[in-house]
Amino acid sequence: MAKEKVAKAKTAEQLEQERLDSKNKKLAKHIDSRPFAEISSSKVLRRSKKKKRINRSKAGDLALFLFLAISGFLSILPLIMIVNNAFKPLDEIFRFPPTIFVRNPTLNNFADLGVVLGTSLVPFSRYLFNTVYVTILGTFGHVVVASMCAYVLSRYKVPGGKVIFSLIVYALMFPSSVTATPNYIILNSLGLIDTHWSIVLPVIGGTMGLFLMKQFMDQIPMDFIESAKLDGAGEFRIYWTIVMPLVKPAWITLVILNFQNLWNTYGSTTIYREDLKMLSYAINQIASAGVARTGTLNAVQLVMIVVPIAVFIFSQSNVMETMAHSGMK
Repeated sequence: MAKEKVAKAKTAEQLEQERLDSKNKKLAKHIDSRPFAEISSSKVLRRSKKKKRINRSKAGDLALFLFLAISGFLSILPLIMIVNNAFKPLDEIFRFPPTIFVRNPTLNNFADLGVVLGTSLVPFSRYLFNTVYVTILGTFGHVVVASMCAYVLSRYKVPGGKVIFSLIVYALMFPSSVTATPNYIILNSLGLIDTHWSIVLPVIGGTMGLFLMKQFMDQIPMDFIESAKLDGAGEFRIYWTIVMPLVKPAWITLVILNFQNLWNTYGSTTIYREDLKMLSYAINQIASAGVARTGTLNAVQLVMIVVPIAVFIFSQSNVMETMAHSGMK
């Protein structure tokens, strides 16, 4: 009896072992025994082939092209209309339904603009000088101050630096309409009302540039700065010759944003003297003359947008790079 029990136990163990062996053989079929690098490269190849198969759809490519073409045309349509309206005679401007492209181009709108500006109390050149002066001074000051402050916050452990940067981020949430009254009270107490500094100083102290510059400077490796210090470079030289070239997309973006903001500013809340007002104010005066000045207004709009668009076209690659990397650390 004992021998029979031992034989049955051995038979049960053999059956269990055979069951486990068959199970392991089935699992082994699904296991890739190739090296990890080979498996990874094959996966990448399969994915690339899959993507290629997806991109080979001509109907999908055509639909995507049509969608992008329509979206691009709708985006540039206002600019096309501004350019064409500047050369339209009055009968085409008031035609209904309106036309996009000019049929009988004329320069009468620009001639009327010269007449209007020539008979104004303040010469057009004065409005233009005020706008250029404020735009250049405010843009340059904002870039320099924002980059210097960002350099210190990014490269050094300033006491309370995190709190300061948090306040800067919180300040971005408040629109200009909320801070208009405090700005006026501060500028009035400093005696800067009715001067160009009432426009320039708030722009120089803006927080957007400081935030953007710090985000870019955080990505600069400390090895660059340490190597420059070992070579005997001072702090200002490191900032000007090493850091600023590396964050070129950021400060060019700031130049464009501040240029557009200041070029189109009115300054009517802090400047009351006629000889200190901006070009946008002169345009607003032309627009308030009624429908008879519609053609002249269209000509002025074309003049106003030419400079900002030209600045953006020459530096658009840096702007795109800034928008892609400003949130990274």
